[in-house]
Amino acid sequence: MSTATVQPESILKELATLWVSLAKEKDGAGEQTGTGVLRAISMTLIAAVEESEDPAEVGETVAMLMREHPSRAITLRLIMDPGRVLSSRVYAQCWMPFGQRRQICCEQIEITASDAALDDLPSVVLPLTVPDLPVILWCRSSRLFSLPQFAKLAALATKIIIDGQGVESPHEAIGRIRACLGSGRLAADLAWTRLTRWRELVSRVLENMALFSQLRREVEVLIYHGGPQPGLGTHYMGAWLANSLEQCGATVRLSIKKDADGSGLGGIQSISIRAGDAVDLFLQAQGGGVEIIANGQASRSTFPAPTDYSLLQEELSVPGRDAVFEAALARTARMI
Repeated sequence: MSTATVQPESILKELATLWVSLAKEKDGAGEQTGTGVLRAISMTLIAAVEESEDPAEVGETVAMLMREHPSRAITLRLIMDPGRVLSSRVYAQCWMPFGQRRQICCEQIEITASDAALDDLPSVVLPLTVPDLPVILWCRSSRLFSLPQFAKLAALATKIIIDGQGVESPHEAIGRIRACLGSGRLAADLAWTRLTRWRELVSRVLENMALFSQLRREVEVLIYHGGPQPGLGTHYMGAWLANSLEQCGATVRLSIKKDADGSGLGGIQSISIRAGDAVDLFLQAQGGGVEIIANGQASRSTFPAPTDYSLLQEELSVPGRDAVFEAALARTARMI
């Protein structure tokens, strides 16, 4: 579809034509298979990605999410073009559940836009969202997240999911996330989601060692990060630890420092939690896992590498506000 003819009504007509053609499909024997096609939509998923992103990788992530969260998927592919470019195409993502003869199909819309056309995107995308169903905006493009046009696009969504791991300005990113929350929308950051295993591990070790009762005192927390600067995930971890320990009655002294070796897991290289002689907990990222020394007892936990699919699947399973994340976000805003 050319720049001059990109209209939501035309895209919706293309979708209608697509479903008619699916209903008329025939199998290898020439028998009509249309009665075996189920149209499934539980939400609108908008994925904003850069032209440089691998289309196959993004498409695979969206396709896998469709299995648990059938949706009308709208992929916004952003291109670095000096002119005004705005084009679209529609297609269906279908699969057949094991042991069944009925295909499940979800509709997908791909819109390609240059920076000069970003102001037009909200008016094109809004009529394409499914009425009365959630609208999820997954902003994989950190560049779009930093542009002023992002706010208008975010206004279309009920939940915004960004990835703070790659943002250039953590302080600006936090401000935009809090603005989304302040407007009544749900917001999530995959930089926080990557910390789930870290947070579960720290909580489990402290619980298994029966150390919570020993934390009602001054506690020293030291986090080492890889890379030249601590990322948002590292700050989130420090904020979460400080909040959690204070809830136990502790007085927390938190330090975040650079580690010269390695990039760590989620940017975190190691975590040390010490409370006098009662608690001495050290966790260090090493070889795809974490080495743990808790009061002299050593163990190891494996950390599978997170994927966009696993992170988004976790966030989409959170139906409402994440109070723990919002508390860590507020503290991070005061820290950086």
